[in-house]
Amino acid sequence: MDNQLATAISPYLRSHADNPVAWRQWGPEPFAEAATRDVPVLVSIGYSTCHWCHVMARESFSNPALAAYLNEHFVAIKVDREEHPEVDTSYLAAASAFTPSLGWPLNVFVTPEGATFYAGTYFAPEPAAGRPSFRQVLEAVTDAWTNRREQVNRSAAQVREAVASLGQSGADVDVLPASEAFDQVVGLLERAEDTTHGGFGGAPKFPMVPVLEFLLNTHGAGFALATRTLRMIGASPLRDPVEGGFFRYAVKADWSEPHYERMLYDNALLLQAYTVAWLRDGGAPQWAASIAEGIAGFLLTVMQLDGGGFASAQDSESMVDGERVEGRYYRLDREARAGQVPPARDEKVLTGWNGLAIGALAEAGFVFGRRDWVDAARHAADFLLAEHVRADGTLVRASVGSRVSTARATLEDYGMFAGGLVELARVTGEVRYALAARTLVDSSLATATTADGTGFGTPGGPDPVLEGQGLSVRTDPSEGTHPSGQTAMARAAWRLYLVTADDRYLTAATRAMRMTALTALGQPSSYGSSLALMVELTQPEQLVVVTADDASNDEDLMIETARRHARGLVAQVTESQATAWAKAGFELFDGRVAQDGRTTAYLCQEFACRLPTTDPSELVDQAGQPTGR
Repeated sequence: MDNQLATAISPYLRSHADNPVAWRQWGPEPFAEAATRDVPVLVSIGYSTCHWCHVMARESFSNPALAAYLNEHFVAIKVDREEHPEVDTSYLAAASAFTPSLGWPLNVFVTPEGATFYAGTYFAPEPAAGRPSFRQVLEAVTDAWTNRREQVNRSAAQVREAVASLGQSGADVDVLPASEAFDQVVGLLERAEDTTHGGFGGAPKFPMVPVLEFLLNTHGAGFALATRTLRMIGASPLRDPVEGGFFRYAVKADWSEPHYERMLYDNALLLQAYTVAWLRDGGAPQWAASIAEGIAGFLLTVMQLDGGGFASAQDSESMVDGERVEGRYYRLDREARAGQVPPARDEKVLTGWNGLAIGALAEAGFVFGRRDWVDAARHAADFLLAEHVRADGTLVRASVGSRVSTARATLEDYGMFAGGLVELARVTGEVRYALAARTLVDSSLATATTADGTGFGTPGGPDPVLEGQGLSVRTDPSEGTHPSGQTAMARAAWRLYLVTADDRYLTAATRAMRMTALTALGQPSSYGSSLALMVELTQPEQLVVVTADDASNDEDLMIETARRHARGLVAQVTESQATAWAKAGFELFDGRVAQDGRTTAYLCQEFACRLPTTDPSELVDQAGQPTGR
């Protein structure tokens, strides 16, 4: 039996291609092989920047004797959780029946029909602290499969039933929460704050950016909590002061001993958070601008690939002075780093995560007047539109170089990419990006079924293997590290409503949030982006700034004022661009002109607009004080 990972798209899978384990890639064939051989399946899930995944690969999967036992008694499948998030979600749910300490590597033992009957995370090569070695686990699973098959099947059936019930739509509420409910959520988060070191809870500690997104959308105590947290983590060891990027999490409560992998989604969302913090604090804090500039620099110089897309992550380990170690590279200054090989990037381009980066760079570039950031977002968007949209309109989940993954794109991909395109369209004035976003959202609405619950479907459908096994989890609304697919799609629909006046988008976004509201209010740490969108839905403000086609915008005070206002949806267009938007069915731009050739602002509240103005001070009076003051 041969290892079949050498041809994989995923760099994580290819890193296991030299293992003596006869690894298979995800698909129906390994399960059919297991059925023919009458053996269980080991589904081992990880990702390229996972430290303990690499440790287990070195300790166990590279061991010839252990691999021989594994090959004889199992069919082994290696999965990149970033390439196949649905698979990861389904097996995480199943694994929770066997271990409370979920994480990666995730090692799940399943029947040839895909039903889980045992699971765990990292297994050491030797017994320790009352935990069995990986060899002992394999032997125990083999014994159970051989001698207690009825018990195995009974356990697997119970777990299958529990997993199949996940993702069902929640209780719909009549209306979205009012401000009093959000105040109560702020109170919950204040009580969870680490007032000494910043952030929430103890160790290990994550930045929890979706929660900060919600707090930044509030006033008073909530906004203050968000900016306090952002300031403290920006000055902590979680941030690399040389290259500007943030690490994924820290082992200790004071943010020390980071796990040094750097993820695209973390840095995209943190760029957005620091941009909003700078924008909505009337004092325009320099610390927020400086940190935002560092993150954007990291995205452009470290994470953006030559083709335009962004790599998904950068590894925590690297070779420093000939020794492979975790984190030592990041303890060097800029001059010392120049003489070392930097940590490897996972050059897998993920559509959804790239959508987050596109949106964050577009908004930050607009707010800070950085055309190079907007250009980087445009470069990535053009790459995805050319390479990640199939002929039938469905999206590609992942690519590496010129190779495209067969993994199904998820709702996350459609929602995050559509959202990023809307942001890019409004700051560049290029309607083609808005048209592409509208197509993505419309395709999701058109493919929704009753089973989807919230009104958003995934074009192309769920993972076919999980679907065939009855284990597909259609909707996962939780969002500990980044917005869920449901929230991302709902926000894209909401932003489209603000430029189209098409009630379909408002209805879909509102319904999705009503389905989540009760759970989100009680568990804010897991539903921050949902709560943030619920607040946005109560603030339907729009601002369109129109310039003459031949105007130079470099010193335009009205544009600068609009950037600083930037509450709700703010769009900057030329007169000819406004005409193109209007002709394409975007009602917000109908009749928008630069009066007497002067830059003109149109401030609206859900399409009820004030008189246009060419006077920046009048725009300030119309807009009132920025949110968060």
